[in-house]
Amino acid sequence: MTTGVRRRMGVDERRQQLIGVALELFSSRSPDDVSIDEIAAAAGISRPLVYHYFPGKQSLYEAALRRAADELAARFNEPHEGPLGARLLRVMGRFFDFVDHHGPGFSALMRGGPAVGSTTTNAMIDEVRQAAYDQIMAHLEIENPPVRLTLVVRSWVALAESTALLWLDGRDVPRTELELQLVHDFAALCAVSAAYDEDMAGVVSGMLANEPGQGPFGDLLVRLLALAPATSSAAEPLASSATAPTPEPTVSPAVESLSEEAIKPKVPAPRKGHEAGDLA
Repeated sequence: MTTGVRRRMGVDERRQQLIGVALELFSSRSPDDVSIDEIAAAAGISRPLVYHYFPGKQSLYEAALRRAADELAARFNEPHEGPLGARLLRVMGRFFDFVDHHGPGFSALMRGGPAVGSTTTNAMIDEVRQAAYDQIMAHLEIENPPVRLTLVVRSWVALAESTALLWLDGRDVPRTELELQLVHDFAALCAVSAAYDEDMAGVVSGMLANEPGQGPFGDLLVRLLALAPATSSAAEPLASSATAPTPEPTVSPAVESLSEEAIKPKVPAPRKGHEAGDLA
């Protein structure tokens, strides 16, 4: 039987409770629209007591963003096991889990919210972007990354961020499609850069060396090959008017192997109780 007496919390415990309450409210509404009175009511304390733990809404807001930023950065942590494409897809799944659950809070974090222009908030946003960059570079396992790889990874992190923000505005594209598309975007950015730089070509070859044909990168190749006939005929007028000589295209063994595996027809497994060569 409960007596209804509230347990007295320590200072740090109460601060953490208020941060959690604020984040929960920010998950459904913009921080601009959440008042200190609402946070106090949700925490079961008085408004003056909120100010005892935080000087004002700005400090509480920044503390809540600090926790959100740490959690978001942690979404990019992924074991270095298995093909890179599958790892990136899992990372995007966790990233969009956060975006989906903390929509208004995510927008406030990445766009600045009430603290727009704040040095503290800007530093937190940069930390999230740097954490994402560091994790991707660690998975690529390249000791001295080419300059173009740095550009590609930072561009991709920015693309994932902007894609998530735009998706929140209407959620018009199925989330799972966007997660896969962003993995494809990463491969495409690397591939385009590889066309300009020999070092990047080596990076891409290494990326694809252990990729299964049925993985995200193989799926991208299948989609691109399906576009090839239409793309070829559309490019003919442009090719005929070009004056510069066109070098013979070269395909790395890793890409060729992945292409062959990706387009290989899937043979169904024998039914239980029958060998592959048995007649029904």
